[in-house]
Amino acid sequence: MNEIINRIRQILAENADEKTRQQSEYFFKEQITVYGVKSATVQKIAKDIFAEIKEKPKTEIFAMCEKLWQSGYMEESFVACVWSDKLSKKFEPADFVILERWIKNYVSNWASCDTLCNHTVGNFVTMYPEFLAKLKEFAHSENRWVKRAAAVSLIVPARKGLFLNDIFEIADILLLDSDDLVQKGYGWMLKSASQAHQQAVFEYVMSKKAVMPRTALRYAIEKMPDELKKQAMQK
Repeated sequence: MNEIINRIRQILAENADEKTRQQSEYFFKEQITVYGVKSATVQKIAKDIFAEIKEKPKTEIFAMCEKLWQSGYMEESFVACVWSDKLSKKFEPADFVILERWIKNYVSNWASCDTLCNHTVGNFVTMYPEFLAKLKEFAHSENRWVKRAAAVSLIVPARKGLFLNDIFEIADILLLDSDDLVQKGYGWMLKSASQAHQQAVFEYVMSKKAVMPRTALRYAIEKMPDELKKQAMQK
């Protein structure tokens, strides 16, 4: 296991450049730790190494993911996210404990949050909808990334038209949150839901627009026709 982790770190270091590192830091308000490797390169590295380890037991791959998360390097977290997503067909209900631990203990920026939750966690709750209740618990957290995770885990299911009532419940919980990254997260969730349920999401936004932060509102209506956008934005 350590040999594989060390090889990933060596390859990431070899592909790092200062310009990419500086550009990466520009996109985050919080302190981040990065090698400075382009996202497409990280994806390729993750997929190439996974092809070598895919026959290993799920528990062993999860353990390697955990080591990558623990490093604090954003690119290592992205590798872990690619690997955990590739294990999705093998997910069992007990695996949620692992995903929850990563969200609560290691996610420290919006990119790692979204990369993990959009795919790995989104796939998990699609397979096991009973865990939507855990996302609603997340929405009550005091941790901004756990709250954002509650919403962005439903981006892909929302596009497929799934879980609309649960999406509205989570939006209700997060509605008045003052954190702009949480507002953007649940606004994005509503926008994704509007692709399959435009009228229902529009009616939801109209019913909340007097109190919904403008950041969330703008995200929610982004995919709607101009006429609906105008109605939603009118004060």
